[in-house]
Amino acid sequence: MKIKCLFFAKSGEVTGVSEKEYQLKEEADTKDLLQKVVEEYPGLEQVLTTAILSINLEYTAREPPTQLKEGDEVAIIPPISGG
Repeated sequence: MKIKCLFFAKSGEVTGVSEKEYQLKEEADTKDLLQKVVEEYPGLEQVLTTAILSINLEYTAREPPTQLKEGDEVAIIPPISGG
């Protein structure tokens, strides 16, 4: 199944892209997606320690992993600071 992953703030800086599509097995969940993303962008592992996720514009907990379905859009949202 195809999943679109969006990278915001620091996650976008580390990956150098704002979004990317991933092909995952049918039973995949958010943990599977994040493993695949970190394999491609190892520097993102540190960012993920404090990032939150959203699936189709709704925040979701990292644990337990959330089951994904074809066409889902997963956003990686690191903490944002500034004034």
